[in-house]
Amino acid sequence: MTISENSRGLILAISSSLFIGTSFILKKKGLKRAAAGNRAGVGGYAYLLEPLWWTGMITMIVGEVANFVAYIYAPAVLVTPLGVLSIIISAVLAHFMLKERLQRLGVLGCVSCIVGSVVIVIHAPQEHMPASLEEIWILATQPAFMIYVAATLAMVLALILHFEPRYGQTNILVYLGICSLMGSFTIVSIKAIGIAIKLTLEGISQVAYPQTWFFLSVAVICVITQLNYLNKALDTFNTAIVSPIYYVMFTTMTIIASAIMFKDWAGQSVSDIVSEICGFITVLSGTIMLHVTREQEPVTAPGTATWYDGEQIKSIEDGHYILLHDSEYLDSYSVLAKN
Repeated sequence: MTISENSRGLILAISSSLFIGTSFILKKKGLKRAAAGNRAGVGGYAYLLEPLWWTGMITMIVGEVANFVAYIYAPAVLVTPLGVLSIIISAVLAHFMLKERLQRLGVLGCVSCIVGSVVIVIHAPQEHMPASLEEIWILATQPAFMIYVAATLAMVLALILHFEPRYGQTNILVYLGICSLMGSFTIVSIKAIGIAIKLTLEGISQVAYPQTWFFLSVAVICVITQLNYLNKALDTFNTAIVSPIYYVMFTTMTIIASAIMFKDWAGQSVSDIVSEICGFITVLSGTIMLHVTREQEPVTAPGTATWYDGEQIKSIEDGHYILLHDSEYLDSYSVLAKN
């Protein structure tokens, strides 16, 4: 039986979500095991020596490769909304493996983010795929997109130099903002690389073109930056919150960058524009609900001793023996002895 190209893209997109959703959990577990060294949330890189983190890293790479190939077989309108499956998968796994909890309003916030982002993607302008690297280069150097690039880089620098030292540990939008802004460049570069690979396989080599290596360099730099700040976000905040907010912000910035570069907004109908505005409002409402109900990581008070026994974190605080489940979150406690 012959499988259609759309079916292949669908299978690859679902597989990608499974791998990416699982990778969030594996990387978070690896970050926790490496917490005895310098935490990623405060600039440490001890997690690079943790095999479980590398397992999650490899799983994410496999998922991203599957997602990249899915765009070759199926249109973006089919592939992009399926990315929401990674949020559901990571949330379910976080519930059982990380014991991370969300209140009911937080669950509603996740649903609102998912619904809003799906609405945005469904009603997003159709993208016209360029047929050559030269065409992409012309689009990438047009004044409108150059202004977007300059504004985006300015925001990234502001987030890194000004906001991260002050609010990085308390505001999830700082880390994920950097990831999402750089992610919009990643998608554009990866599309250019995909076209170069496709043309090369068809017998028209693109290796000698400097644009090929430029887009490849941009993609590598952006991916490394995204991974660095995503690790900080995962090490600092609840995975069940990181996943949906990152998905929403990344999808939003990708749509904006694509619309500016490929000039797709000109063909939008009034109904599509209104639907997108409603989607943005829904996403904003869900993000606010997530911020209101998110679980704060308990801060160790002065005079408190804690240790990790491989399964749980335990603590002695003011003469009380306290059991902290899942390394970071105080799900419940029992006082076993008092002075």
